[in-house]
Amino acid sequence: MVKVSVHQKTTRKRKQGVRIVLVTGATGGLGKAIVDRFVKEGDVVVLNDTAASMKNLDAMAASIAQTHAPPLIAVADVSDTTDVQDMMLKISEHFGRLDVVVNNAGVLSNHLVADLKPEEWDRIYNVNTKGPFLVSKFALPLLEASTFPSIVNIASTGGKRGSPTKAHYGSSKAALISFTRILAMELADKRIRVNAVCPGVVATEMGKNNFSDEASLQKIYDMTALNRLGEPEDIVGTVSFFASKDSAFVTGQTLNVCGGILFD
Repeated sequence: MVKVSVHQKTTRKRKQGVRIVLVTGATGGLGKAIVDRFVKEGDVVVLNDTAASMKNLDAMAASIAQTHAPPLIAVADVSDTTDVQDMMLKISEHFGRLDVVVNNAGVLSNHLVADLKPEEWDRIYNVNTKGPFLVSKFALPLLEASTFPSIVNIASTGGKRGSPTKAHYGSSKAALISFTRILAMELADKRIRVNAVCPGVVATEMGKNNFSDEASLQKIYDMTALNRLGEPEDIVGTVSFFASKDSAFVTGQTLNVCGGILFD
């Protein structure tokens, strides 16, 4: 097992107020918006996604570097233990710490339980539930080196409400919500806060799995009090809040950002 060691080197001097932020699933619609928010706040971002997204990672990094601090690319499958350990070692060698971890990587598909293949169940759980576990677990030494560490998990209203054809997805996100609460309890004495955001239906490629025609889209509008889809930019403010000192006394919480699909 690769152990992550935290070293202090002159190449990693901490600039006042600058955070090191890891965003998993960085090339997706929501991931890009989250990255953009932290970059605009002046943070240094670690861009994570799988090798299949390398072209998009390179493009994102080049674009950011034109006007802001160059990001670090960390290619890893969050469901693979060795990949995650190697990613944390790379971050340790570059920065020596992490201030914020955003567990954003996620996958979604639609299948009735009767038609759902066990392999697809495992794929959804491996990314949506095992991924945040592995990333959080192996990020702990780096987070402990931060003066104000935070983990933000991207869950879903599907983890609270659920819907037909999404038993695998909804239950994986329900598990992530429970994991958030318990991890917050375990890490409180280390000053590491852990919270979760539950987006509703968001207009991203993954979000399009929730509607296939005008009728299904209208159904989403009808069940959403604000009568529209969410945009990625609607979600990032809450992510930023959970990572900031404005939420210094908040941990183990889950906040719905869904336009009024849920009211609890």
